[in-house]
Amino acid sequence: MTMNKFLFMPLLAFVLCTCNTTKITETDYASMVNPFIGTGGHGHTFPGPVVPNGMIQPSPDTRIDGWDACSGYYYEDSSINGFSHTHVSGTGCADYGDILIMPTVGEQVYKNQDFSSQSLPYASSFSHENEVAVPGYYSVILDRYSVKAELSATKRAAIHRYTFPESTESGFIVDMDYSIQRQDNLDMHIDVLSDTELCGYKLTKYWAFDQRICFYAKFSKPFSYEIYTDTLTDSKGKQQALYKALLKFDTKKDEQVFVKVGISAVDVDGAKKNVEAEIPEWDFDKVKTDAYQAWNNYLSKINIKTDNADDKAIFYTALYHTAISPNLFTDVDGRYLGMDLQIHQGNPEKPVYTIFSLWDTFRALHPLLSIIDPDLNNDFIASLLLKHKEGGIFPMWDLASNYTGTMIGYHAVSLIADAYTKGYAKFDIKEAYEACLRAAEYDTTGIKCPDLVLPCLMPNAKYYKNTLGYVPCDKDHESVAKALEYAYNDYCISVMAEANYDFKNAEKYKEYSKAYQIYFDKSTGFMRGLDSKGKWRTPFSPRASNHRNDDYCEGTAWQWTWFVPHDVKGLIELMGGKTKFTEKLDSLFTADSSLEGELVSADITGLIGQYAHGNEPSHHIIHLYNYADQPWKTQELVDSVFRSQYHNAPDGLSGNEDCGQMSAWYIMNSIGFYQVCPGKPVYSIGRPLFDEVIINLPGNKKFTVKTINNRKENRYIEKAVLNGVILEKPFINHKDIMNGGIIEFTMTDKPTQWGYIAEN
Repeated sequence: MTMNKFLFMPLLAFVLCTCNTTKITETDYASMVNPFIGTGGHGHTFPGPVVPNGMIQPSPDTRIDGWDACSGYYYEDSSINGFSHTHVSGTGCADYGDILIMPTVGEQVYKNQDFSSQSLPYASSFSHENEVAVPGYYSVILDRYSVKAELSATKRAAIHRYTFPESTESGFIVDMDYSIQRQDNLDMHIDVLSDTELCGYKLTKYWAFDQRICFYAKFSKPFSYEIYTDTLTDSKGKQQALYKALLKFDTKKDEQVFVKVGISAVDVDGAKKNVEAEIPEWDFDKVKTDAYQAWNNYLSKINIKTDNADDKAIFYTALYHTAISPNLFTDVDGRYLGMDLQIHQGNPEKPVYTIFSLWDTFRALHPLLSIIDPDLNNDFIASLLLKHKEGGIFPMWDLASNYTGTMIGYHAVSLIADAYTKGYAKFDIKEAYEACLRAAEYDTTGIKCPDLVLPCLMPNAKYYKNTLGYVPCDKDHESVAKALEYAYNDYCISVMAEANYDFKNAEKYKEYSKAYQIYFDKSTGFMRGLDSKGKWRTPFSPRASNHRNDDYCEGTAWQWTWFVPHDVKGLIELMGGKTKFTEKLDSLFTADSSLEGELVSADITGLIGQYAHGNEPSHHIIHLYNYADQPWKTQELVDSVFRSQYHNAPDGLSGNEDCGQMSAWYIMNSIGFYQVCPGKPVYSIGRPLFDEVIINLPGNKKFTVKTINNRKENRYIEKAVLNGVILEKPFINHKDIMNGGIIEFTMTDKPTQWGYIAEN
């Protein structure tokens, strides 16, 4: 253990002034957001202040370990460990929780750290009655210290405001060794630059094997300090390093002390430039106001009309959650950490992003962005193409420019095909196509990732898919789920092959896209695992789950049998025609909801029968009725999900938010439609929820959805009119929306034949 003590005289701080212009919106959309939605249950969201797609996420941390600690905050907890500056939103895995700051009054208790406890020794109790969260602002009273904590943020920096009581023992603990779920701290250091400035860096290994963060912090009040280092043995017998800065100063009654924090994955200089450029002064209220207005600007992309306050809160909170990630990863000077873990000089006007949860977000988040902000979606695709170039392949789950190899499929190809087919692609089509081909072929060379990640990023399943024509269940885990997603991904590649006039590969990947047919067992009516000898895996139960270690991924045969979004007609034929298809689909929603298995996946939640809305594999299934001449069932079930799976409460999400996907499903469906197959620019119509929705499109166009006779009991569509023309099918095209116009739905309380598309 080492201790260093210094006392500095106040120094004159240099302040860089910047100008800030903001667009003013007439409607206060942000006032309808409830950031606590998803912080309970298994939503795994956090309530701290951010700006849309910002780099920094200052937020309170209430627990350290367990699945519901993934974002650091859980609503049922009653104590706060402090305020760290990086968080992931709604994920099922944990990381981040970097650079924790906690105000203290009195003796600073920090030595008796207990690795079996959810609370740090200096944690404080708090009450939700004294807690406020709105977009861009968070505040709470820390009961132990009688300190009011307030946080706000810009894109790359945070500002804290703490109101202290009178004391000669006020201060802060800056905890470097803290992280969510006790990650391996490979390196950490703090430098005290003056009596008002700290900086440092940290390298951790956890979900991201090489997660780097640098920080610069400026305090409004001079401090004396101690640096505390030590080691402690955890419950597993492993030595854990402790590293904390203990700051001390006197305060008068209700004295406010401010802290500005900038972060960077590049270096301390980048962190300092970020905070100096974005928060040049100590004007907390200006940062708060600007952050709030930034959210109003984003939320104004969609305007809804309803008298139901809870529905407004659910909708605008969902829209809020769609812009937490991906996160900005480029410093204000244009530098960023690349996928090769090297520092690159980029263009701050063309920023790079991180946190791509593509297994989740290809389904609804990116299709939503293709409507409300296609330019931003192009920026995300540009980042993915850059990551392919730097690291050797598209990431499956990019975290802080780390290949994690998490989840399955190669869904960057979905984003690319969708952008191309919708006509807004602003990237090199040939380069994108070649990157798509690289992702689909089994080739372990030239990929810059840890050895342990490579088999996940480039699984044997790709080799078997391309050689045997199917993925044997005795050769790779999650064989059925992987194969079904590969078939969809390969369909997307066939689209890009045609775009590049590569007709040979177009035919090849079209054939690959039909591989789903191999896994369908007509005797049971389910997609099943097939071993290398061509035998079905036995025993078989469609409700069985052995998390990440069976033939499915975070689901069962009940949920995965329906994942053929690119060829629903083919799936219907495979199941014996529309009558048998709909009978099987009906049984999904009426089956016993019980699950079986040694380790049932915790992700299988939000069950309606065996339909699991709390996880992504189910998200398109309700709309399959539209393809089988029973659209009234789609309308009825969409309405049921609205009522049962989304609430204006901390446990208001039925599963992990997953970086915006759970919320994007709600946004799309509540407007009135959903894209079953990204890569085909067609939307399936469901049950519009609101009296009126206006989508403010790029180019000052508007698309309006009006719902006539819209009452709770009126779940069914009687008539639909698009731009004055009667709509006879339950589908609309992307161009119908983007050209602007109006669609009117007339609702009724009984199922109708509207949208019935049976062929004569």
